[in-house]
Amino acid sequence: MKKGLLVRKKAIFLTLFAAFLGMLTMFSYNNYTWYKEPIAKIIATETVGTAETIGANRESYPVYNQKLTAVLMNGESKGTEVVIANNYSDSLAYSQMYRSGDEVFLSLSESDTGAVTGKISGVKRDKYVALFGSLFLFVLVAVAGKKGLLSLVSIAGNILLFSVALDSYEMADNAQLLRISSAAVIGWTVLTLLLVSGRNRKTYAAIISTLIGTFMTLILAYGVIALTNGQGLRYEEMQFVTHYPRRIFLSSILIGSLGAVMDVAITMTASIQELYEKDQAISSRALFQSGREIGKDIMGTMANVLLFAYVSGAIPTLVFYLENGSDVFHTFSMQLSLEITRALAGSLGIVLTVPLAMFTAVRLIPKKAGDRP
Repeated sequence: MKKGLLVRKKAIFLTLFAAFLGMLTMFSYNNYTWYKEPIAKIIATETVGTAETIGANRESYPVYNQKLTAVLMNGESKGTEVVIANNYSDSLAYSQMYRSGDEVFLSLSESDTGAVTGKISGVKRDKYVALFGSLFLFVLVAVAGKKGLLSLVSIAGNILLFSVALDSYEMADNAQLLRISSAAVIGWTVLTLLLVSGRNRKTYAAIISTLIGTFMTLILAYGVIALTNGQGLRYEEMQFVTHYPRRIFLSSILIGSLGAVMDVAITMTASIQELYEKDQAISSRALFQSGREIGKDIMGTMANVLLFAYVSGAIPTLVFYLENGSDVFHTFSMQLSLEITRALAGSLGIVLTVPLAMFTAVRLIPKKAGDRP
């Protein structure tokens, strides 16, 4: 009976939460008056001609000319029809093809004949963001319950900490970047793990192992770069940055490895706690053996996750270089040296964190896992 009551309460909460998210989504579909910039909804499109442009390898590419008819959705001229000229190419890299029903931001002008014309300055996408964001929030809360809500709070808190870190960096010089990043890493780790896992020995073990593993990764990466004088690292992709690139790169290693290290740490400590709860008479030796087997499975998959995550971000640039005649070796050395180094540093952090988390959890988690220190 008590279980049935809890199920009904959860169903009622999810229904109310879904209704709330639905209202937010509906509002995003009708929030034109909240914007000062003119918004128009396209009601008709017409291709009025084509032209050609010459690419880098002297190929010709077609450019299509669109005539768009749209209706203003806000402002004093609400309901007025506007004619918009738009050009786009097949690649859609620097242009966009518009269809009936699309909503766009405009800068308006009046022609000599008195007709109102507009130039597109952006696309109104907030309704799609609200729709998929609401879907994500509902699924997260429906699956994870209270921990899902706490995860949302931790995400909001981490975004706030990130903003504070950026503000602090703007007021400091470049030499302070690593210190600011280190403080942010500590804040992110403590906030995330306390909110998601609660105040218990499992969380404390995860926090300790995460911080030690992350900063050991930074120290080892710094040592290797210093000993090799950074040979093989190509900072050309940071050439637009006027500050010393090595400090920025080390900060990116520190922050980039944090997510993987934290994931491994909480997985290992949670596994050790579950083993305690199932058998409180289990020996430390058996825990170490079980933890080692769990760690072996985690290492390989997480290292690949890091590699794919970093390398995938460089795919557009790789394609650009290769399409413009650059050889494969030069392209990979120029564009992947930093990403592969980040992935290797993060993988090193994973390998270090597995025994750290295992040892910390075995020593810190009590026989009765629910007890607090």
